[in-house]
Amino acid sequence: MNDLVSIITPSYNTAIFLEETIQSVLNQTYKNWEMIIVDDCSTDNTDEIIRKFDDQRIKYYKNQENVGAAISRNTAISYAKGRWVAFLDSDDLWEKDKLEEQVKFMKENNISFTYTGYMEIDENSKQTGRVIKGPRRLTKRGMNSYCWPGCLTVMYDANAIGLVQIPDIKRNNDYALWIRISEKAECFLLDKILARYRKRAGSISNHSYLELIKWHYVLWRICERKSRAISVAYTIRNLFWGVIKKVHYSKNTKKEENT
Repeated sequence: MNDLVSIITPSYNTAIFLEETIQSVLNQTYKNWEMIIVDDCSTDNTDEIIRKFDDQRIKYYKNQENVGAAISRNTAISYAKGRWVAFLDSDDLWEKDKLEEQVKFMKENNISFTYTGYMEIDENSKQTGRVIKGPRRLTKRGMNSYCWPGCLTVMYDANAIGLVQIPDIKRNNDYALWIRISEKAECFLLDKILARYRKRAGSISNHSYLELIKWHYVLWRICERKSRAISVAYTIRNLFWGVIKKVHYSKNTKKEENT
């Protein structure tokens, strides 16, 4: 469908947040969308939350067994019918003009792979004050350097790129997807804060550096099939640019207000 946006939403035991996530999609000023939710055998009341919404644009599927976020996203992507593919995890939120602004930006500039800035919120949906952006233009080399886009901000043109599947790795599977898409198109920043990332106790950003090192190494060694030496080198490069991102592309607005 021309200009339909397919929203890819895997879920697992996020019923406490899911209603607010869906509502942020329903509130979009851009109305031509489908939200494809694939639940990965949740044990909470996700089914009950979904039943609250009587909207045919919301498509709900359940895995027969627990397979992880990567395969759940792949399942959702396989059902996508839209030209535009966007990603929204089941605990994150969008600003109401996110889709309208991003589709307009991509069409006016004839680009097929974009991301936006976002802000952090806590588990109670309160802003932490942290705002994250990234470089305005990312080549394949730039994307290999670090995972600049937040998953909840990415949109790509399936007509130009195709429906790309996510490698089945436990962590960094979204980054692996951006790497593969960047082989077909450069990625551009829409320099606006259009999404809200929920930082939870179990999020990747709260894990130790040793775990982060391991996940980056696995990405390059297992997923991208690089040699051990190259995997180590790329992992070091990822960690270096991660520091650069924190210094140059992330700011705490609350601290700025108090200075």
